Amino acid sequence: MAARLATRCLVAALACGLGSCAVGPNFHRPAAPPVTHYGFGGDPAVTSAAGGVAQRFSPGADVAGDWWRLFSSTQLQAIVGEALANNPGLAAAQASLRVSEDSLRAGYGIFYPQIRADASGTRERFSLVQLGESARASVFNLFTLSASASYALDVFGGERRQLEGLAAQVDVQRATEHATYVTLLSNIVNTVVAGAAYRAEIDATRQLIDLQGEQVKLAQVQYEAGTQPYSSVLSLQSQLASYEATIPQLQQKLAQSDDLLATLAGHVPADWSPPTIDLKDLRLPRDLPVSLPSDLVRQRPDILVAEATAHAASANVGVATAALLPSVTLSGAFSASGTTTSRLFATNGKAWSFGAGVTAPLFEGGALWFNRKAALESYTQAMALYRETVLGAFEQVADALRALDHDAAALRAEDEALSTARQALHLVETNYEAGLDTYLDVLNADAQYHQAAINELQAVAVRYQDTVALYVALGGGWWNDSTHIGVSR
Repeated sequence: MAARLATRCLVAALACGLGSCAVGPNFHRPAAPPVTHYGFGGDPAVTSAAGGVAQRFSPGADVAGDWWRLFSSTQLQAIVGEALANNPGLAAAQASLRVSEDSLRAGYGIFYPQIRADASGTRERFSLVQLGESARASVFNLFTLSASASYALDVFGGERRQLEGLAAQVDVQRATEHATYVTLLSNIVNTVVAGAAYRAEIDATRQLIDLQGEQVKLAQVQYEAGTQPYSSVLSLQSQLASYEATIPQLQQKLAQSDDLLATLAGHVPADWSPPTIDLKDLRLPRDLPVSLPSDLVRQRPDILVAEATAHAASANVGVATAALLPSVTLSGAFSASGTTTSRLFATNGKAWSFGAGVTAPLFEGGALWFNRKAALESYTQAMALYRETVLGAFEQVADALRALDHDAAALRAEDEALSTARQALHLVETNYEAGLDTYLDVLNADAQYHQAAINELQAVAVRYQDTVALYVALGGGWWNDSTHIGVSR
């Protein structure tokens, strides 16, 4: 009779637990901002033609997973491969993702009964004097086998919400791994571009220094001949010293870029030197994707981190709410005892128990109530941070699109300035041969030409780096690259 009653209680409790709903809010992915473009008034369709290249924007086109290959440098690809294999930051992010996944797997254990077994053998001396009897004490062996099981019914879904929070933490770590991956790639490409620009600028500056040195010598001769004041010599020497001072600065920046590439590749600078890449070895991508705004919020790693963080905060509200409500636990135990192993399973040595328990918080000094209020505020904060992250992402894409348009215009102006300086130099050289201009005029025109060349190099490098910025702002294409861990969405 008692066994049938216990069975009915168990069935009823299980039906209640399985049929109940989890308390707390059900998280839904926030909708993307209802816009079709990123900049006010629309986005550019194509940039000005500069350096022989006009970059075209393709709305709705997907970002290539290996976008760095579009720069057409095998040396750059080799550095990327070295970094993906050895970078400790990426390895740490991948390990953190695996930790969260294992924690989620461990969390599923809450849905299974907790079963334990125990075996013991003792030798005892029992005295009846402890019970008020005067009989002689007895000495005997006692062997016991026992097993117990317990199962917490998730009646209000608190455990399910806790598991939901663990799954959201997996999403956080996965998106963080994506962010680390994309950041690593962008840092490598940007550093390679910067190093190549430094090398080109050093070469151009050295040519400028040679010309300036000739100007100083010529001015010195003219001063000694009485045709130029000494102030002209001093002015040219000062300018020459300024040019010479830029060389160590550029060399320091170049050394820093090489050291950074070694670090990104997972090596100490003393053990690894990156390959030399010149600016002319890189090709500027002509066709650039522009993800739809509705896609951007599903592919930017920082947005995915913010979304998963908000999801975890939502689940924590359910956990805190369930803590205010009663909890139900089923438990059972069985044991068999005997004075010898042969009598271990004798009828008079068997014992069992089965029961259900309900625990309800009655007074906690307001702790549980305010824990829930704190969870609600944390969820509100997480959603606000999510919106802030989305706004920042859209701003970055808009800035990158405008920057590329302006970079092309700036480079076009620098190209025109360089072309004008080249024509001026040719004209001065012609006049010098005809005796209309002095050699100092030739040197000045040559110096202006080389300065224009340096300015153009800087504009080219900025255009390359802003192209990288667009790929990163669009999410980096990680969802199209299956070569690293954590690419599943």
